[in-house]
Amino acid sequence: MTSRLPRPFIALSSISARTIFTSPSSKPTGDVSSVFPSLSGSTSSPLPLRFADLKKRLIRGHENEVTESWHRLLATLQHKRDEVKALGSRIVPEINYSDLSNVGKRTNFRDALHKTGVAVIRGVVSEKEALDWKELLQRYIKTNPSTKGFPAENPAIYELYWSPSQILARAHPNVLRAQAFLMSHWRSADNSALISTSNPLSYADRLRIRAPGDAKFALGPHIDGGSCERWEEDGYGRGAVYDTIMAGNWEKYDPWESSCRLPVKSDLYNGPGGCSVFRMFQAWLAMSEMEGGEGHLMVCPMIKEATAYLLLRPFFSPGKSDNWTLENPTTSLLQGAVPANGQELNPSLHPHLGLEDTMVHIPRVRPGDYVAWHCDTIHAVDKVHGGASDSSVMYIPACPLTEANAEYLARQRETFAEGLPAPDFPSSNEGESQHRGRLTPEYVMENISPEAQRAMGLVAFPADAKGVLEQERRVMTRANAILGFN
Repeated sequence: MTSRLPRPFIALSSISARTIFTSPSSKPTGDVSSVFPSLSGSTSSPLPLRFADLKKRLIRGHENEVTESWHRLLATLQHKRDEVKALGSRIVPEINYSDLSNVGKRTNFRDALHKTGVAVIRGVVSEKEALDWKELLQRYIKTNPSTKGFPAENPAIYELYWSPSQILARAHPNVLRAQAFLMSHWRSADNSALISTSNPLSYADRLRIRAPGDAKFALGPHIDGGSCERWEEDGYGRGAVYDTIMAGNWEKYDPWESSCRLPVKSDLYNGPGGCSVFRMFQAWLAMSEMEGGEGHLMVCPMIKEATAYLLLRPFFSPGKSDNWTLENPTTSLLQGAVPANGQELNPSLHPHLGLEDTMVHIPRVRPGDYVAWHCDTIHAVDKVHGGASDSSVMYIPACPLTEANAEYLARQRETFAEGLPAPDFPSSNEGESQHRGRLTPEYVMENISPEAQRAMGLVAFPADAKGVLEQERRVMTRANAILGFN
């Protein structure tokens, strides 16, 4: 029999909240390759002509400004490419977990983070604890040979969400503090926006244990959080996230403004693995030592310029002497974007990014280090794991408390109780429901901190606590209602 949440946690009073629980997951079946044509080997049909009409609407009345901004961007990108190539991995900002309260070090870190969009926090948990979690994971996988992953014959990415190691890592107070610290670097232009970066939510994601020599998990440059949705009016357009770019003023685009992202729909096509929540940072916790060439992460550390280029690229085509001009006639092309898939990039489709030079490795990490990157960051992994030992991480992104994220948390809470894949991920009739050693909600309620329980949606947020700011109180009150705590 599967474990269910104690009655106080599922006695929802509102219709909207009850509806949330009717279908914890409606995603198609699949694995991580289902999200990326370059991994699955699938071919994509041309986008419908409606995308050509969309492109016309997006820049109508601003064609001259957009053209001028495009050429300014290309000039800026050339300088950025030279800078990234010269610095390599040294461009990635780092800070020790023990220095998170050091004002001077925080300031230097903040400035570099805002510029690059990527970061390493050293020693968030001890090496021993991280290695113990890996050993526990390996035992969990061995004990449950039905566990699925990609590649199927020798997985590097496991379809696991509720193993003891993952739950304990997400619940660790240092991880929660690191997430809140990172999210504090976002800002809101709307002081009344219902968002709290000091209350991280637990987002159940996969894990990686990649063996030396693996060449199948060769995930090239990509961005998660949708593909076509970035241009669509019902996607990121709902929050006008990229409107300054489309108006020909990419320099005024602020990647760190949060309130515009609250109405966004980043998964319009219900893709397997398409992210429907607002993840400020994607991130992982290292469970092994690794460096470049050893199945490691690569990033493009120029968040503002790369995002502007991605958004403007579909409007331009090369002419004589590499003189790029506005498309005429306008096509439906959104280079690398396929509905229900992640956004992929490559040097052929996105030549001015200089991905051969601007995709740099994260510096060498050790077990217990936490690596994070802005949700719009282009990232990839080594095509071949050329190291001598496993390259292992648990994916633990940083998600703020918002209304939409609370709604997702309510659905995720049910999948936890049932041992099924989290709602954003490929569905499974069985998932981990029959896995031996899976932690139950009852165990979590008895053995992890109240802060971690709140992050999982198991207890109410302290909206009435002394000293809570009015804006924080409002979003916590709304989240409590969504989660059924009245």
